[in-house]
Amino acid sequence: MKEEYYNLAADKKMQEMHLHTQRLCHQFSMLDPAQIERRRQLIKEIVGSIGDNFTIEQPFHCDYGYFINIGKNFYANYNLTILDTASVTIGDYVFLGPNVNIYAATHPLDVERRNQNLEKGVPVKIGNNVWIGGNVTILPGVEIGDNTVIGAGSVVTKDIPSNVLAVGNPCKVIKNL
Repeated sequence: MKEEYYNLAADKKMQEMHLHTQRLCHQFSMLDPAQIERRRQLIKEIVGSIGDNFTIEQPFHCDYGYFINIGKNFYANYNLTILDTASVTIGDYVFLGPNVNIYAATHPLDVERRNQNLEKGVPVKIGNNVWIGGNVTILPGVEIGDNTVIGAGSVVTKDIPSNVLAVGNPCKVIKNL
């Protein structure tokens, strides 16, 4: 897990990990959907840990997988993307709509540093009993509390507390649950 800016192009070990994970994600995404057990086996090879009773619909994309930890009773609809250059922790009973993007990766705002291929990982945490609607993007460093619903199309730029409905771009709390 990286907490300071680093240059991925200069890190051969990380490049090898990335390529290995990309190949596994490709295998997963190309499997016949009826091959449920093989799909489950590949996800267990890709992610750091995952609890019992999970489904991740195809396709699925991530950077390393190793930094992803998912609880039990997890469902992700089509086209989940997780940029896991830092830890991405997802609790129990979490449901994700289609086209959800979870980004733990970021780059410098300064153009000169950005053009040096610098990248940094900032952890993302999603609590228990969370429902995230379709086409939601969660940015680096965000924490989403337990029992929360994030409305479809939201861009989550800041922490969202427990027991709320939050929507919008940027995502804001609109109702206590």
